[in-house]
Formats: sequence, structure tokens, C-alpha cells
Amino acid sequence: MKVHYLRMVRRAFRALRHRKLRHRPWWQKISKPLFHRSLWIPCRDTVASGLAIGLFFSMVPFIPQSIFAAVLAMWVRANVPFAMAACFVSNPLTNGPFWIAQLWLGRLIIDVFGINIPEIGHLKLPGLGPVSGADFIVGFPALGLLLALLAYPLVHLFSAILPHHLPVRRYKPKVKVVREASGV
Repeated sequence: MKVHYLRMVRRAFRALRHRKLRHRPWWQKISKPLFHRSLWIPCRDTVASGLAIGLFFSMVPFIPQSIFAAVLAMWVRANVPFAMAACFVSNPLTNGPFWIAQLWLGRLIIDVFGINIPEIGHLKLPGLGPVSGADFIVGFPALGLLLALLAYPLVHLFSAILPHHLPVRRYKPKVKVVREASGV
């Protein structure tokens, strides 16, 4: 697992530090904090945070999910590769079940809490019945939050079962001690 992770990190570094992008000032402002070593070394807490951020943004119906996840992971000092990789949980094969779950969860929240939301775009779906855009608008952040909250215990359980794969401690840079030469 460690070899695959390191290979993925090296590929991402190479792609993000492309020679056509390096000299651009706007890219330097973004990439310098993004490439900080502590954001790329996995430990239990940073991986849990990165996975939670990525799973939340995977439920958001926008195209650049991984960019938003990387920026937020960078801002909260979470693991950037895990945040970006978790965004790919929602892909063309899994979007259908996720959308159905978002519609169902949105309708459940609206019905249980009695939220008055204007109905937007009515549809009748087989197996779900009548749904509206409001169900989806309420459902996608709710499902994203639910998946983000599930990420923490899953990562901590994985770390407890296999501690050599996911260390507990955060990366701390080594401090170099400079010794003065005593001229006797």
C-alpha cells in the first residue's frame, strides 16, 4: 500500500509542477502551500480529515470537486491526496445510486422536520414516487455530511487494526542542530 501511495504522490507532484505552470505567479501562490510536505504524508488524523472533506465534496454536484476538496484540505491542514482521491467515489457508475440516496434522504429530512421549501421541478421516478429539486438540494449536503462523519470512525478503526499502515503521529520536520566550531 505504501509503494502505491508514494507512486501516486510522485505522479501528482509531477503533474502539478508542470514546466508550463511553474513560472505563473497565480499558480505559485496556490502550489507553494499545496506542496507542503505535511499535507502529503499520511497519518491517522490528517487522513481522516482529508477523507471526510473528499467524501463531502464527492456528493456536491459540481464538476471541479477535487479542486475544492484540495483547497479546503490545504486550508485545514488535512491530507490532500486522500481528499482528492475520495472525490472520485462519485463517478458515472456510482452517481445513479448516490442521486437516488440524495433524493430519498432529502425527502425524508423535509418530511420529518416539516421544512417549507418551494417545490422545484416535479418528477415521478419509479421506486421513489414523486420527487422535486428541493429533495435533491436538501439531500446532497445531508448525504455528504453523513459520509464525512462516517469517515472518521472508519479511518480510526483501520488505524487501530493495522497501525503499521497508518501511523498515529503527524509529520514533524526534523530540526537541524547547528554546532559552532570551538576554536581552542
